[in-house]
Amino acid sequence: MLKKIFNLVKKIVISGFLLYGYNIITAPLHIMVPINLITVSSLTILGFPALFAFILIHIILF
Repeated sequence: MLKKIFNLVKKIVISGFLLYGYNIITAPLHIMVPINLITVSSLTILGFPALFAFILIHIILF
């Protein structure tokens, strides 16, 4: 049980760092994805393809 909790916390932290790194890289282009509960949780559950989905949604809507 403790191992599952540790893996979940690890995924959450990695998702936060992934979003933060992406925002730093794309700051000059103004294509930033906000770091909030919805984006971090969906990245945790769905993985890296969710980041591409957020980028695509951001480009299409804005």
